[in-house]
Amino acid sequence: MSRVLLIRQTDYEPSGIDSAIGRAFEFFGGGKHFVAPGDKVLLKVNLVAGHKPERRVTTDPSVVESVARLILDCGGHPVIGDSPGIDSFSRAAERAGLMDVARRLGIPCAELDDPVALPPGESFHKIEAARLVRDADVIINLPKMKTHGQMLLTLGVKNLFGCVVGRSKAAWHYNVGLNRECFASLLLDICKGVAPVFTILDGVIGMDGDGPTSGQPFPYGVIAAAEDVLTMDFWLCRMLGVPPEEFPLWRAARQRGLPECELKDDTIAGDFAPDYRFSGVRLPASRSLRLIPRLPFMGPLIERAMTTRPVHIPERCIGCGQCQKVCAAGALTLSGKKLFFDYSRCIRCYCCHEMCPVQAIGFKDSPLVRLGKFIGI
Repeated sequence: MSRVLLIRQTDYEPSGIDSAIGRAFEFFGGGKHFVAPGDKVLLKVNLVAGHKPERRVTTDPSVVESVARLILDCGGHPVIGDSPGIDSFSRAAERAGLMDVARRLGIPCAELDDPVALPPGESFHKIEAARLVRDADVIINLPKMKTHGQMLLTLGVKNLFGCVVGRSKAAWHYNVGLNRECFASLLLDICKGVAPVFTILDGVIGMDGDGPTSGQPFPYGVIAAAEDVLTMDFWLCRMLGVPPEEFPLWRAARQRGLPECELKDDTIAGDFAPDYRFSGVRLPASRSLRLIPRLPFMGPLIERAMTTRPVHIPERCIGCGQCQKVCAAGALTLSGKKLFFDYSRCIRCYCCHEMCPVQAIGFKDSPLVRLGKFIGI
């Protein structure tokens, strides 16, 4: 039986984090249950971009350091790794405090690059991830608890998308297009191919609102741990008050008939009751995508016209051009500090919103979405 351990932890004070991380490992058999002496252990963090820890966009360095120390005590060789969406790896890792962790412990902090093939998935037969992912003896997943403009929530499974190398992420966004279930199915295939043995989620202070980078810090007060990352994600989805049918990952898993879709109270352990709900969590503005059923007659142009679209907030813009660089669809043109959208090409992946360093990309609902909100859908 797959179990999920939920530990109440309200701050990043080192002794409290060490206690929580130690408790998480011990519940599942101890560090040596996962790591043998000499093992190369990839610690797959959330390093989507170069944000300071106080923004709560990335996995907190105190969590990463605590896990890394435990791996070292087991005789393993930890490597902190990720592939940021657009920032250079070294800059992102420095700003997020992860390079400092690596220097203190004398361990590598490495970009996930050099793509190699993963085992064929159920829906996607040609997926490439970083060589370090394939070469690691053990992968431990260290995600951040956040909302997400495109996928509603980014938890343990979504964090593994960072195993895909650099600009290939944008290509996947473009190829998958508007179909959130299709993208979620890709995430399921990546998760199966990467096969993390253990996931410890940093939900001490995560993010709500327009995550994964432009939302607000939110005190969830939880460290979650599980061997089955999908079960963990679905429990947290429930605790966030999100009906499962609104979560694209759950819909994709249900379509595959995966048993993790059926949650049982006896799979939860620790400091939170099965009926616990986080209160006051703000979901993304683009959540309104749930209002749009995918019907056979709906082509891409119709779907684009009916869904929430990204918009420019010119008074915040600094003209850095990161939004234009990350747009796989080539739907953006920047002239000075004026940004122009070609909505006929925009695939509503919201990468521009995700990667803007100054939150100069917002959302505007379509008329259908505004009507749905008005009548309370």
